[in-house]
Amino acid sequence: MKTVILFEDKHLAVCIKPAGVISQSSTTGSDMISLLNAHFEENGESCRAFPVHRLDRETSGIMVYAKNSHSAAELSKQAEQNKIKKHYYAVVQGAPEEKCGVLTDLLFRDKQKNKTYVVNRMRKGVRDASLEYKVIGEADGLSLLDILLHTGRTHQIRVQFASRKMPLVGDGRYGGGSGKLALFAHTLEFTHPKSGEALSFSAKPDVNEIPWNKFNL
Repeated sequence: MKTVILFEDKHLAVCIKPAGVISQSSTTGSDMISLLNAHFEENGESCRAFPVHRLDRETSGIMVYAKNSHSAAELSKQAEQNKIKKHYYAVVQGAPEEKCGVLTDLLFRDKQKNKTYVVNRMRKGVRDASLEYKVIGEADGLSLLDILLHTGRTHQIRVQFASRKMPLVGDGRYGGGSGKLALFAHTLEFTHPKSGEALSFSAKPDVNEIPWNKFNL
């Protein structure tokens, strides 16, 4: 498997993470770090990929990786300060009452079950979560949403919509049925760690695949 590279220089690489591939290192070698390191080696580079943010294994879309420790530190700082802006397409079952809005919740992460839950009070292990969404398409009882994350909690988009009886299509973990998860990170915005230039990259999911083929992307 090879990864699609959208942009690359000596400081960073912007790529498309396929669904089913882990964002960070793994013992199996089926991860983005291994794929990128193989790519660098093929191009005669001695650098190694540094992860600075993540996507769920089931989620596909745009990611940025640093190619040296300085860039990793700078990009990680942006990620910690929520300065790496991530926009997603998601297909949910049903439709929100409002065509656009902000969802805020308290989320508890159960690491043993690898599952996140919406809870009603702050306590140990609970973190606030916020996102904004806009409905950009409707078809066959499904809604296509454009989502901007304000926070980056594990499974955040999936659990926030599932808790409102709008699970993402293909999200078996949160009630969305079988198949490929309909969640794609389509735009990534951040500042170049060396030049300070504002960068923005965009891509689309495979519009020939279900359920993306129901909408005009």
